[in-house]
Amino acid sequence: MPSFDIVSEVNTVELRHAMENANREVATRFDFRGVLASIELSDLSVTLKSESDFQVRQLEDLFRNHCTKRGVSTSGVDIEEEPVHSGKTYSLTMTFKQGIDQPAAKEIIAIIKDNKIKVQTSIQGDKVRVTGKSRDDLQASMALLKKSEIALPLQFNNFRD
Repeated sequence: MPSFDIVSEVNTVELRHAMENANREVATRFDFRGVLASIELSDLSVTLKSESDFQVRQLEDLFRNHCTKRGVSTSGVDIEEEPVHSGKTYSLTMTFKQGIDQPAAKEIIAIIKDNKIKVQTSIQGDKVRVTGKSRDDLQASMALLKKSEIALPLQFNNFRD
């Protein structure tokens, strides 16, 4: 029976490239000249640091633009509400989620079942496996999930006939 997996993964190489490109742009921008401003990456956590609240928000916007250019989705990012002030710098932490957690997996399964597509779904760790009798049903469920309003960036892999 044909099947595929629904996963939510972050391309760490592209994330690092987006961070490096954003840092390069910060170094050349006039509004950041002479200002302590940096973007740092550790694991899947990005820390934006600058001297004012407004500049940290500018760094966030700049970094999101570079992520978009590199194909890294920022839709499933956990970000702090307010920048943290310590000493003379403000910092903001963006944490990228890897994998599909239990509530999101149940939401994906509910979306598929509500549309009465003839497929079976199962949660397998941090991914969701979809199995059906025909490829058309599987492709219909992919199209449905692409149009849905899920807060995670979804990828479809291991499509098997």
